[in-house]
Amino acid sequence: MRFEFATATRIIFGDGTLQEIGPLAAKMGSRALVVTGRTTTRATLLLDALAAQETGTVTFPVAGEPTTEIARLGTQRARESDCDLVIGFGGGSALDTGKAIATLLTNGGVPLDYLEVIGRGQPLTQPAAPYIAIPTTAGTGAEVTRNAVLASPEHRVKVSLRSPLMLPRLALVDPELTHSLPPEVTASTGLDALTQVMEPYVSNRANPMTDALCREGMRRAARSLRRAYEQGDDAVARADMALTSLFGGLALANAKLGAVHGFAGPIGGMFPAPHGVICARLLPHAMAVNVRALQERFPGSESLQRYDEIARILTGHDEATADDGVAWVQELCQALQVPSLASYGMTPADLSVVIEKASVASSMQGNPIKLTPDEMQEILTGAL
Repeated sequence: MRFEFATATRIIFGDGTLQEIGPLAAKMGSRALVVTGRTTTRATLLLDALAAQETGTVTFPVAGEPTTEIARLGTQRARESDCDLVIGFGGGSALDTGKAIATLLTNGGVPLDYLEVIGRGQPLTQPAAPYIAIPTTAGTGAEVTRNAVLASPEHRVKVSLRSPLMLPRLALVDPELTHSLPPEVTASTGLDALTQVMEPYVSNRANPMTDALCREGMRRAARSLRRAYEQGDDAVARADMALTSLFGGLALANAKLGAVHGFAGPIGGMFPAPHGVICARLLPHAMAVNVRALQERFPGSESLQRYDEIARILTGHDEATADDGVAWVQELCQALQVPSLASYGMTPADLSVVIEKASVASSMQGNPIKLTPDEMQEILTGAL
């Protein structure tokens, strides 16, 4: 047995911990590029805390999911403003953008120099500039991952800038920041978080450390995702989902993902669907096809046994099997009213292109079984 585990230098978790950010940031830099979502309004408390410590700030809003051009422009803004610190405040898009900017600040060049699959694939050689990640959703776990997902419109795909040198200096997770999320965002990001503690658990790179995180994450999501969706101000449910998201980020950064995320990159690059929605829509179908493929081709495999264990964790029943787990996830996704991929413009005519792109995606290589083209088409057809 051999495995490695790497994560952010420091993780702080807890309600109200955003109040601690001022002195922490001041120790890392004197002028921060603050990457936010579409508007900077939600970051007012953060900006005020930085100002109280006389840390200069330059804001960089990100509307929608990040692209290679947005990362380039953000890096240019940081350089022109003499920023020596980057802070990402928002959902996965803001956090990944900040991570990419912090990396390009010290390594130079443009994203395509380093991107996998479509880029030149050059290795990053310098540690990223000091980077603080503060999530405001409970979904991607990007505050502790070693990659930044960027869309390339000209290639119509989303791929990763990836290196252990990209790990944030500080991940500050304050569940209170997620209390105001609307139900539909809670649903899509929460199902993404659930996916990210399920896929690493059955991936071909699972290890004992990620297994422990995944089991605990699944247990918390099973009891709290629906509660957070129905009662947004339930502090216990929100904290559970923030932990699930954090644990998923820790797991995927040190194991692998699977078919859901293998498809999510190409789909996200081709259609204007949020990453969380894509994952949420694909999850029950990918799970069902994976379970059936394992039952047919490798009925005694450890991966199938792990799907049985997932079912027991999710349902709370000691006798549950993998098929029971599939049914539980299907029912949850129906209850959370996840929109179809067709509502974002995806049609049956697009499936062959998605399959072609997904087949070479990094995440697809972690799937517990190699899926046939027909099985991949079945997953996509179910998600339409």
